[in-house]
Amino acid sequence: MYAIHDTWVMAKRCLRHIVRSPDTIITVLAIPIALLLMMVYVFGTVINTGSEKYINYVVPGIVILTVCNGIAYAAFRLNHDLSKGFLDRFRSMPVAPSSILGGHVASSVLSNLFSVFVVMIVSLLIGFRSKANVLDWLLFSGILLLFTLAMTWLAMFFGLIAKTPEGAGAFSYILLMMIFVSSAFIPTVKMSPALRAFANHQPMTPIIQTMRSLLVNGSAGRSAWIALSWCAGLLVVSYLLAVGVYANRTIHMIPQKMDIKS
Repeated sequence: MYAIHDTWVMAKRCLRHIVRSPDTIITVLAIPIALLLMMVYVFGTVINTGSEKYINYVVPGIVILTVCNGIAYAAFRLNHDLSKGFLDRFRSMPVAPSSILGGHVASSVLSNLFSVFVVMIVSLLIGFRSKANVLDWLLFSGILLLFTLAMTWLAMFFGLIAKTPEGAGAFSYILLMMIFVSSAFIPTVKMSPALRAFANHQPMTPIIQTMRSLLVNGSAGRSAWIALSWCAGLLVVSYLLAVGVYANRTIHMIPQKMDIKS
């Protein structure tokens, strides 16, 4: 309970930074909504997705993009705290050591899920319709939470190893590129053979296809186990990497016994 309380205190600190930063709100909320509107009203008029409306096709990809876009700020914030010495100060205080990293993770997950919620509300207002029942929405939420946790711990890892706060957030560009070269915005069958091979064998495509199938068709689809495996694998690897680097970078802050000569 002590560690949970400290983690929540640290998370509230990070959430206050988000609320008080207009540029952060633009990054984690306004950009995904603007991209959703652009894809639906500009590119959606020329992209053929068969019998399915383009807005139904594109919303799951925008949801994943919202998460990948939002975690860049989490990496930035962690690296900023590290470079400015805030982590040293926190470690010198009577707080649970796990709460420092856990607070960043909790605040990132909460802010990203809130951003996804707002994006889903906007998509419903502009015409998105789902055939999913309560169970399908629960499965969709579970996959989304698992993916968000995996990406957040990946952000923690890059936030710890980056030299500057700006460099810490730059890793998200790789994730955004993977989203664009996937089935997020166009069917992979319309891609060239080389791009299609990459798109079909990278993690974003099965995750997006599973989430799309749950929302649009009311079933998990054939890619569900692949999507869950990718999410779980990325979460385990990212967590172990982040915790390992965090332990190595903060080991020097553990008080050492001093020899006092009489």
